[in-house]
Amino acid sequence: MAARWGGVLNKGLAYVVAFFKGRQPAEPPDNAPERYPWEDVYPPDIKWRAEIPVRPLQALLDDAVARFPDDACIDFLGKTYSYREVGRLVDCAAEGLQRLGVARGVQVGLFLPNCPYSVVFYYAVLKAGGTVVNINPLYAEEEVLRQLRDSETRIVVTLDMRSLHEKLVAVMERAALRKVIVCRMADALPFPQNSIFQIFRRKDIARIPADGRHVPFRTLIADPGNFRPPPIDPERDIALLQYTGGTTGTPKGAMLTHANLHANTLQTAMWFPGMEAGRERILCVLPLFHVFAMTVIMNTGISQGAELILQPRFRVDAVLKAIHKRHATLLPGVPTMYAALIGYKQLERFDLSSLKFCLSGGAPLPMPLKRDFEALTGCKLVEGYGLSECAPVVTVNPLSGIYKERSVGLPLPGTIVEITALDDPTRLLPLGATGEICIRGPQVMLGYWRQPEETARTMTGGRLHTGDIGHMDEQGYTFITDRAKDLILVGGYNVYPRMVEEAILQHPAVAEVAVCGIPDDYRGETVKAFIVPKEGQRFTSGELRAFLRDKLAPFEMPRSIAFRESLPRTPVGKVSRKELVAEELAKRRAHGSELTRAQPGA
Repeated sequence: MAARWGGVLNKGLAYVVAFFKGRQPAEPPDNAPERYPWEDVYPPDIKWRAEIPVRPLQALLDDAVARFPDDACIDFLGKTYSYREVGRLVDCAAEGLQRLGVARGVQVGLFLPNCPYSVVFYYAVLKAGGTVVNINPLYAEEEVLRQLRDSETRIVVTLDMRSLHEKLVAVMERAALRKVIVCRMADALPFPQNSIFQIFRRKDIARIPADGRHVPFRTLIADPGNFRPPPIDPERDIALLQYTGGTTGTPKGAMLTHANLHANTLQTAMWFPGMEAGRERILCVLPLFHVFAMTVIMNTGISQGAELILQPRFRVDAVLKAIHKRHATLLPGVPTMYAALIGYKQLERFDLSSLKFCLSGGAPLPMPLKRDFEALTGCKLVEGYGLSECAPVVTVNPLSGIYKERSVGLPLPGTIVEITALDDPTRLLPLGATGEICIRGPQVMLGYWRQPEETARTMTGGRLHTGDIGHMDEQGYTFITDRAKDLILVGGYNVYPRMVEEAILQHPAVAEVAVCGIPDDYRGETVKAFIVPKEGQRFTSGELRAFLRDKLAPFEMPRSIAFRESLPRTPVGKVSRKELVAEELAKRRAHGSELTRAQPGA
């Protein structure tokens, strides 16, 4: 089995590796200028030309276990796990995965919310030699099926929760799943919450059949022997398939190697030299299946021997209590989260002085929000920029030194940001000129899984073309002015218009539909659907949402639906999303409000 999957992997990588070999320089390329503009203003305690070693990603955990064995690694709702305990669980789970056939080139899906199993299985899959496939647990059945099929995932890890397990059962045959590893939620909780959970939440707990397909976590780790780590080639072996819309809006798997992820972890840690190894507590409310949280919170935190305070979902009061009682020192998040925190009516009840800094990503950070958050909390809030194809962090604003409004900051160590002409992707533009933002660096992906043509379009001239439009000023600060891609960012979540449109078009009364992202000063953007019904057909927004309930995740559901007789089109006949958004903004200005405000929890 391992040999067969390894053959599939090698065939899929042959084109990509041959075409892009050597395009991720640890040092500047031969034709690079003697000095890049950002080097003159780089933070004095950070080296842009720092050496970034190439290692298997799981080495981060092994190092932390060796350095901080008795320190807390995970705090999940009051139950703590030391680094020694996490290391033992990872090794046991890795051995169990190998018995199931996990080896180089075998994908393992993690269908999990934030919980200790998320961390354990992430590193266990890597140690077994496999590839992690993050699957959003909020996805509808058809979205789960699409990702399982495309990634060729045959083994999935999940919880014994009905909301998750029933989705897998519904797609099990069509996805050709061989094994479902089931972890008990109650076992991850402290006493007495574990007993209370089993009594009062028993309707939410799935009944797991005793068949050959389902493997309890306890069984998987029950027979530990001598775990034998497989050989890993960090620069070629894929550690993660992270699904993203890329520059076209169609979800595809970004192939991130061990070297990519290891490099981006070290780059992120270098950017915050004020972190103290073994003494940080990072509050993790962003989902670990999201590449931002995966790198900035989990991998970077573990590289520093930090304690990860995991919370399964974002609740304002729970986050504030965790900072107040657990003295969290770092809080990475998205703008929506920070807006909700400072909007909390009883904010003054909580001591937030333990926070050292906060990093915002996933969506643009409004300057008024940054100022208000820093004024109310006394904590520095800086914005970064990245994308899944870069593991994901590319640029970050410095904590000290020059901070420029509306800029996403300076390139991380070893990262080169360049601007190319929109009409000629091979032509570099001078500083100040607007064009497409392109990236080179050790964190740039190998390519897209099983899509060499899409990879070639995105990786022109050895650069990753982001599809984002912007410019770089004379000091090397990057400014993003527009997104070429149609991706909608809803509170840090990626929403692909095409997928929402396909779901809506399944309704028998829909003739045409266009889905757009509409600016929203709480979520960043909200989803709006513009629909042309079939002749003689009528239905309500409520009826359509009911129809879509099992087809879209909650964050993908259109919050606004407009029925129209026709859709605007470009001269070549394509639906013009740009014109629809412009019309929407014009209506809002006419009514005295440029942006709507969605209420938290709405």
